[in-house]
Amino acid sequence: MPDDPNSRSPSAESSGVLIRKLSTILSADVAEFSRLMGEDEEATLKTFRGHKKVFEALVATHRGRIFNTAGDAILAEFASAVEAVRCATDIQSALRTRNDQLPPNRQVRFRIGINLGDVMVQGEDLMGDGVNVAARLQTAAEPGGICLSGSVHDQILNKLSLSFVSLGEMNFKNIQQPIRTFSISESEDRVRFPSPKPRPAPDAATGGGSGKWIAAAVAIVLVVGGGAYWFHTTHEGSAAGPSPTMAPVSLQAATTPETAPSAAAPEAKAAEAPVATAAAATAAASAQTPLAAQPKMEKADEPRQAAAEVASQENAKAAIAAAPAVTAQPYDGNYAGRICFAATADLSKRCFNDEGTISAGKISSQWTGREQKISMDVEGSVSSSGDVKVRIRQHNDAEDTRLGSFDLTGTIHDGIIDATGSSKRGRDATLNWHKTSAASR
Repeated sequence: MPDDPNSRSPSAESSGVLIRKLSTILSADVAEFSRLMGEDEEATLKTFRGHKKVFEALVATHRGRIFNTAGDAILAEFASAVEAVRCATDIQSALRTRNDQLPPNRQVRFRIGINLGDVMVQGEDLMGDGVNVAARLQTAAEPGGICLSGSVHDQILNKLSLSFVSLGEMNFKNIQQPIRTFSISESEDRVRFPSPKPRPAPDAATGGGSGKWIAAAVAIVLVVGGGAYWFHTTHEGSAAGPSPTMAPVSLQAATTPETAPSAAAPEAKAAEAPVATAAAATAAASAQTPLAAQPKMEKADEPRQAAAEVASQENAKAAIAAAPAVTAQPYDGNYAGRICFAATADLSKRCFNDEGTISAGKISSQWTGREQKISMDVEGSVSSSGDVKVRIRQHNDAEDTRLGSFDLTGTIHDGIIDATGSSKRGRDATLNWHKTSAASR
């Protein structure tokens, strides 16, 4: 039997044990919330609060629980994928009825994303890729619509009479693997929901994107190969001198030690063996190539060209061997968690789910807020002893202005980063990330 989302194991949490479980996560966010607030804050907030009460009541009806809210975002957990989807369709239907009483430009419409995945429990909160994928899926939904991951779709396919639109495998920011994505186009009660248009199929006549890439790769190989051949033949021709009376030398005479002049220098004798081997390989390859496709060249040039190719390959191998190896640091990997800014006299407390990476001891993350208005850059470093320094910069992209920066310090231990600090104006901030995967090499 699946775990009840409302159940907890305080003893395990208090002992510091990391708890994981499989849950269905519903992530909802208001479309164009910044515009609505900018036009009329009080009316928008009043409508949003009314919608939120309906939202909370329906989550409870379907035996789920809301575990996180931040501004206009709502995260809910369900033990059943079927109940989560039923709840989502009921929410969108109920809120549509409320929105129909408002002018189109004042309607508060939610986007909803649902994912079934593994999550980590931290107190009353849930974290991890299972939550992050749900949050990314809601960005793919239309206002008033619902998007599902393939894992949810597979669970409800024969249990609910819904109509779906397949959006294919979609790539989302900071999600390593493409996600099979579906949009609900019609509910069991024949209520239609807005759905994104599926992506067009590749053009069969041109072979799609893969065909174009293959053609480009072939063209590059031909250009590089032709350039290398031209360089070697031109270079060797210049080294041989302009004398037109030089008698051609047969391949056998050039490669057989018995026919070499007795007064040849020791260096020439030492070079005969590799030249003979390379020339023999070239001759064997030419024998397998149609005569019309073979390049026209003097036989005397063949051993020198083969020797030049062998030397070029050896130089390339030496360069690769001499390149410095990149080794992973003990803290390197992908991280996810929350960044919270404390309440002040003018601002309420805000928390955000964020993802970042540590590579070679350097911390980095870029986060864009709802409606693409506020962005954050996170940069920092981790010492070999586990001391962490982080700077968070906030930027208003719409007005192209910097909002401020926060300097945090802390530690990393057992894959957990805890850092605290404040801005120059005295607003406190905290960062709590958990390692989600090791660094890829």
